[in-house]
Amino acid sequence: MTSLNKKTIEDIDVTGKKVLVRCDFNVPLKDGVIQDDKRIRESLKTLKYLLDHHAAVIACSHLGRPKDGFDMTFSLAPVAKRLSELLGIEVIMAKDVIGEDAKAKAAALKEGQLMLLENVRFHKEEKKNDPAFAKELASMADIYVNDAFGTAHRAHASTAGVADYLPAVCGYLIQKEISIMGEALANPKRPFVAILGGAKVSDKIGVIKNLLDKVDVLIIGGGMAYTFNKVLGHKIGTSIFEEDKLDLAAELMKEAKEKGVKFLLPVDNVVGDKFDPDCNYQTVNSDDIPDGYMGLDIGPKTQEMFAEAIKGAGTVVWNGPMGVSEWPNFAAGTRAVATAVADSGAISIIGGGDSAAAVEKLGFADKMTHISTGGGASLEFLEGKELPGIAALNDK
Repeated sequence: MTSLNKKTIEDIDVTGKKVLVRCDFNVPLKDGVIQDDKRIRESLKTLKYLLDHHAAVIACSHLGRPKDGFDMTFSLAPVAKRLSELLGIEVIMAKDVIGEDAKAKAAALKEGQLMLLENVRFHKEEKKNDPAFAKELASMADIYVNDAFGTAHRAHASTAGVADYLPAVCGYLIQKEISIMGEALANPKRPFVAILGGAKVSDKIGVIKNLLDKVDVLIIGGGMAYTFNKVLGHKIGTSIFEEDKLDLAAELMKEAKEKGVKFLLPVDNVVGDKFDPDCNYQTVNSDDIPDGYMGLDIGPKTQEMFAEAIKGAGTVVWNGPMGVSEWPNFAAGTRAVATAVADSGAISIIGGGDSAAAVEKLGFADKMTHISTGGGASLEFLEGKELPGIAALNDK
């Protein structure tokens, strides 16, 4: 488990210092236009704090998956432009990452100024966490701040490597993630209800194992439920299931029983005759899905049962949709769970990825205590794994 007592930007003096900040500016781009600037806006609190405290700020991030060196379709220039608009100051854009332009601009950077390095993934050394590359990055600054929770589960040069060469602390985003999620796992307000969805049991094995020691109720929906229903001898039609995980699913249900964890599976499903948003669909009992039909959402009885279990919760952690929630005909289950969580009054933590997108799309974002900014990172956090990008930071 990652130690959660990390120094933050408020624990060090940044005045007059050059501060390298790893942000998560991995925003969706289409023809060079930012489709959603949420991640940029989420970085503002940390950046403003540093600028207000007279630091010279050097921001860096990855964007997309450039294959081969400097591919300008993945340039961070549009991010610099949007950041300038949001902060009301000129953001100085470097033409490279650790090259002459970046180094010259970093050397000339004054207190209260902000510059942005080009996409760190233009160098393959970034993902390899190459020490020489990390050292070059670090050489431009006096202090390192990690505020990119979405990449904290990866040991890359800009997320972990640079911490070997500079005092390293976290920004507000990472601080919020580790304090809210850490507290929920270490000392939850009870009853503690976890809701897991998504397609595969294999993606969530570690999470289920870790949570069985902590939760009072475990709710399973989405595609992964059919593997458990198959174990129970139910007819699941052509629903997705993992043959090689049947023994494990049986073991997890047994473990839940032994630990006194209430383990809830769907009792009815909305099923379709093919994997298509416009297929023929009907609602059937979960133990009797007709041949040729596949489960695509939880049914109304299950929605009620899940909502009832969520109603009295003290803490709710939710990761993964209940069905193919991006298709209107199969979004009702995810919507029902989102509504129940929003109305529960519980401390509610939505773990990144699809469930975060669903909650935002359905307009429930402001009703949740915390929506994690990292899909993979929040999953690994819930598994109790050490996150390299956080482990590398200085302890208080």
